[in-house]
Amino acid sequence: MAILTTMKQFFTLENNCIIILLLLLYWTFHSPTYGRTIIKNLEDVALPTAKSIFSGSVYNRTYPLSAPFIVSHGIKYKIAIISDLDENSKKGNKWISYLKKGYLTYNPTDKRASVEWDNGDPVVLSSGYSLNGRGMELSELVVFDGRLLSVDDRTGIIYEIDTVHNKVYPRVLLPDGNGKSMKGFKAEWATAKDETLYVGGMGKEWTTSEGILENYDPQWIKTVSPAGEVKHFNWRENYIRLRRALQVEFPGYMIHESCAWSAIHKRWYFLPRRSSRLRYNDKTDEFMGTNVLLSTDADFSSIMVTYIGEIVPTHGFSSLKFIPDTGDMVMVALKSEEDKGVTATYVIVFTISGDILLPETKVADLKYEGIEFI
Repeated sequence: MAILTTMKQFFTLENNCIIILLLLLYWTFHSPTYGRTIIKNLEDVALPTAKSIFSGSVYNRTYPLSAPFIVSHGIKYKIAIISDLDENSKKGNKWISYLKKGYLTYNPTDKRASVEWDNGDPVVLSSGYSLNGRGMELSELVVFDGRLLSVDDRTGIIYEIDTVHNKVYPRVLLPDGNGKSMKGFKAEWATAKDETLYVGGMGKEWTTSEGILENYDPQWIKTVSPAGEVKHFNWRENYIRLRRALQVEFPGYMIHESCAWSAIHKRWYFLPRRSSRLRYNDKTDEFMGTNVLLSTDADFSSIMVTYIGEIVPTHGFSSLKFIPDTGDMVMVALKSEEDKGVTATYVIVFTISGDILLPETKVADLKYEGIEFI
């Protein structure tokens, strides 16, 4: 009897140890930091892709992140915009960006829209990550897998934004070009398609300030799975087809900073920031704003051109989103201005057929480059 009691105690202890070991192994391999290296200097080390970074094994389709509500003059949605302060993002030993929150109200009966912003200063988000002394130059906001994300067009880091605690967390690193680069991807737009995040750059050949060709790296795009797997795709031919819709050929150029995929229409929508049939020049480029909406089917074989209002040469589109529950018929977009060092941001609402529901309205004397429904 004593032997049996001892054996029961042994196997009970052994089972407990096995259970504890299995729990430790599960925690290790499912920890948010597993597979990632915490680094501070992106010039020396590349950040590996995370194993599991978003909501879990089942894709989270929540959108927008908070439910809209009915008011007397329409449907009210919570929105946010993110800033790209360029060199001014550096504050001491950190880099910052501003998150400004507000509301967009859309009246489907009167076909009108309005935007109001929260009182007080915008939220300050900060990070210690940089590349060559620059960082947190956030160029887009996008909801993916139930999380609010933004991408730094200097380091190539995709950040998750915690709007409760006003913090950012690095989730994925996007290298430039085909992925075999120590330079961060200069990401400018992001959109979700088929439970995959698509992230693109400006779509223009990389040239010198005088327009001399150096490489095609900005004409690659990245896809990111909910598990954080990054793939690289050459979209050079797609970008060429888009600019040919406006009779633009190299050394002319077209710069993209906004794109949205419509699962309803099965089409891509682009609002080019700048376009010219002339060779790129960094002095004249500030005056090449567009008023064009380009839409194309999934394989870029059928491109449609729609004109949105009038051209304001120094105003260029920097972000766009479909207003939820409009059947992807109504868009809100940001336009940002850079003129001899002076910056400003404007918001505009319109239909995909070109009807203006809210004319360009000034937001701030800062450059905001991403808008999203939160």
